[in-house]
Amino acid sequence: MLKQRAKLVMRFLFAADIALTAVSFFLAYYLWAAYVAGSRFGVYAPLERYDRFLIIIIPVWSLLLHLFAAYRSYRTASIVQEIMIFVKVVAVGGIILGASLFSLKEFYFSRTFLFIFLIINLTILVATRSAVRLASWNICRKGHNFRNVLIVGTDDTALQVADIVGKYKQWGLRVVGFVHECRKEHVDSVGASPVLGCIDDIEAIIKRENVDEVIFSVVGKKLDRFEEVFLLLEDYGINTRMVANIFPHIIAKLRLDQLESIPLLTFTTVPTDLVRLALKRLFDIAASWTLLVIAAPLTAMTVIAVKATSPGPVFFRQNRIGLNGRVFTLLKFRSMYVNAEVRKKDLETLNEMDGPVFKIKDDPRITPIGGFLRKSSIDELPQLWNVLKGDMSIVGPRPLPTYEVERFERWQRRRLSMRPGLTCLWQISGRNRVKSFDEWVRLDLQYIDTWSLGLDMMIFLKTIPVVLMRKGAG
Repeated sequence: MLKQRAKLVMRFLFAADIALTAVSFFLAYYLWAAYVAGSRFGVYAPLERYDRFLIIIIPVWSLLLHLFAAYRSYRTASIVQEIMIFVKVVAVGGIILGASLFSLKEFYFSRTFLFIFLIINLTILVATRSAVRLASWNICRKGHNFRNVLIVGTDDTALQVADIVGKYKQWGLRVVGFVHECRKEHVDSVGASPVLGCIDDIEAIIKRENVDEVIFSVVGKKLDRFEEVFLLLEDYGINTRMVANIFPHIIAKLRLDQLESIPLLTFTTVPTDLVRLALKRLFDIAASWTLLVIAAPLTAMTVIAVKATSPGPVFFRQNRIGLNGRVFTLLKFRSMYVNAEVRKKDLETLNEMDGPVFKIKDDPRITPIGGFLRKSSIDELPQLWNVLKGDMSIVGPRPLPTYEVERFERWQRRRLSMRPGLTCLWQISGRNRVKSFDEWVRLDLQYIDTWSLGLDMMIFLKTIPVVLMRKGAG
């Protein structure tokens, strides 16, 4: 994933630079036409005679950006070095463009326009890249958008791995600490990171630290001691990387990565295609925003109805467990009386679901309007805000309360390895008609193991008739 993450960032920056170069061209033309050519000559060549030179500019700029390593050096170059790269690209590009115009005998092409274009292009490219760097720095400084990494091992190689991860903050990785190989070791910290405990404590550590990835840096002959740990991490859906040999695995896919000169074998049980995952997130943002706007009148009516039919707040807020154990506040329209949680203990014998989940038919805690809100799924509309914030996705395993997740069996925790969603395979399979929690979890794991953008779209489209016909709701 390290290489994939870097490639995704570089591809995005390249596409942005080319798009901004085209924008610079049109902006330069309109400024030149309005304030230079128009005031001096009155008549000048129309845009149609100028914009065809983008056929030359786009390929030339693309080639120069790569030749001058505008992307290969992004991680380690200072801002001054990066500015100089763009100065070289624009200067050489201007020379090539000028030579092309001369050889093609396009004498009507204004040299003043060319100068304006080059200045605007350089300014926009430098300003945009500086803004990206500043935004990235602020995000990192505030501790957002990081994947938490735990390193097993405390030797020099483990320290080297931590140093490299710390050097490239734009990878979005953060070392939360180290783990001893055995209890005989007595080390409080390795470098700037703490030693969080022994390998025997790793299950408690990954829960406490919300670990997303674990890197093993151990001597090859010791690896056979960690087979159970590997299977534990696989059950939790946590990416596992190695600086040495491999271990048996049942579900995880194996991939070779490289951390500078250090080879890593990655075991992953979750989707890792960053381009497709980025498209999934873009769909989440677009869909949630659109649905929030469309549903605004319905939302207003629901607020009035909830407030008028029972005392208490309009929204129900509850801590739910999200990606890899992260806690977030889920929003719903309140469909139960305010003392619902207190009364739950008296109704536990009526639970129709096995496992940790609590669901009963004709729940007496539901308000007069609550039954309709649940059957129509209107109560879940506020969760679109959770999707827009990034706590949830449109499609993914349904998020469950903290007290239910605490009762998970180990193999069931892998459903937490993808961002929770508004709808899922369980939703379109009849929701409460799936009485077995194990069956519910297996549907979620099937979704994770076979995930694709096409599967997300299929589930999303099938959810619409399920909600409209109220199948399995209640």
